[in-house]
Amino acid sequence: MMSSLTNILTAVPLWELAIIFVAKMTEVSIGTLRHILINKGYRKQGAFLSFFEIILWVFVASRVIIGISEAPIKGLMYSLGYAVGVYIGSRIESRIALGRVLIQVIAEEDIGISMMNTLRENGYGVTSVNADGRESNKLMLIIYANRLRKEKIIELIHEIDEKALIVVSNVDALKGGYYPSWKRLGK
Repeated sequence: MMSSLTNILTAVPLWELAIIFVAKMTEVSIGTLRHILINKGYRKQGAFLSFFEIILWVFVASRVIIGISEAPIKGLMYSLGYAVGVYIGSRIESRIALGRVLIQVIAEEDIGISMMNTLRENGYGVTSVNADGRESNKLMLIIYANRLRKEKIIELIHEIDEKALIVVSNVDALKGGYYPSWKRLGK
């Protein structure tokens, strides 16, 4: 039993296992990004990435399939590379933060006015709507922004009112209306 386990683990050089792992991880990271790009409307960039993704897949998969009966550890490294690649691809996408969000905030009316002014001073477009709360008048603020700026906006809101209700939604389409230049939002 121990000798067969040793044979399985040593049947392939470590450098080959490392190449399988890194190549599969890279391929799946690219694939994850490609999928997200296409879903967000970046079709050309997604198609460009798919070329590199499939080249890696062909070479890595063929290398694993050819020798899997003699060295099942290749399949294990391939699978591990896949799992790590999904994680890394999603982390890269969250850093890039493509797309836009709609942030809705409900706050006490007087605090909401202060919040709206602060957000506008920081370059964000804000629409306000008067609302009736259970116990008092409220102000609902609606902000469209790049997803990359979402955390900064939420931070500004929490500095003014930690109790404000904040709802964040991804925006698939945005047409008409007014919103400040996306380039100004780097403040």
